[in-house]
Amino acid sequence: MIISKKIEENAGEGLSTKRLLNVTASAAGLLIIWFIVHTTFIVIDGLNDELKPVDAAVVLGNKVETNGQPSERLKARLDKAAELYDRGYYTFIIVSGGIGKEGFDEAAVMKSYLIDQGIAEDSIIEDNNGYNSYMTAQNTSKIMDELKLDSVMIITQYFHISRTKLAFGKMDMEEVYSAHANIFELRDIYSIIREFPAYYKYLFK
Repeated sequence: MIISKKIEENAGEGLSTKRLLNVTASAAGLLIIWFIVHTTFIVIDGLNDELKPVDAAVVLGNKVETNGQPSERLKARLDKAAELYDRGYYTFIIVSGGIGKEGFDEAAVMKSYLIDQGIAEDSIIEDNNGYNSYMTAQNTSKIMDELKLDSVMIITQYFHISRTKLAFGKMDMEEVYSAHANIFELRDIYSIIREFPAYYKYLFK
């Protein structure tokens, strides 16, 4: 009887372990499917520019090289901003960034680059405390309130746009459009993967 009871207990434990493994595998499968669906949306959303006349564009900061020049990624964002400015899509450009590990003020470097591209200095507004996308959204909201601006166009890389629009939406900005920088790199794969958890971090912030 004792032996029979132990056999039954072991069988029960085996079934419980199997069920747990099945549930875990199902959950992992659903997560992978959701990751694929969401990252596909992120890419499509980022590549689908919404070009409408707005009051201002906001260019999100990125690395400044040790020589004080914008990185290729940052140049691409600024070039897109200059192109759309010249085409008359907006009157102001907000350049948003912080002090990078290289020691440069990203917003100041961005402003200088745009001036060299022929953009009028009084059309460029610096946000020197845009250390991340959420802070950029907060600071842009304040700037727009002060200047009585209603609409904005986000300019950054395609994989970054969905999360940035989410942050701007949390600041109660209703007219938010976007345009992506014309640059594609191998490291975009890592950046797209990173955007998946980062989006939900902002969603529940």
